[in-house]
Amino acid sequence: MVNITENVLHLLRELPPGVQLVAATKTRTPEEITQALHAGIKTVGENYVQEAEQHYNAIGVMARWHCIGHLQINKVKKAVAIFDMIETVDSLELAQEIDKRCQPISKIMPVLIEVK
Repeated sequence: MVNITENVLHLLRELPPGVQLVAATKTRTPEEITQALHAGIKTVGENYVQEAEQHYNAIGVMARWHCIGHLQINKVKKAVAIFDMIETVDSLELAQEIDKRCQPISKIMPVLIEVK
């Protein structure tokens, strides 16, 4: 069985200063994610808004939340409520929708732009 705590501690020791580890938590349980957070993970990366919502409801602000998967425009409203950063902006239309949905909640969403 994989020991999450040992793996996280090993990875964190290997990182150079200034590098941030984002733990992709696809298919992991809230208990496994919490174990990783207690071991030193600070940022959780989620591929899907629905899975992120379930994990966020169980874990909350113990972590920073990054959207690391393709974000569909119809999921943006939920995404801006959950995520602290969206790493997968691949169109002007998506960027505009993120901005539109952030305005009513007075949020400025950091994003990473995908350039092809």
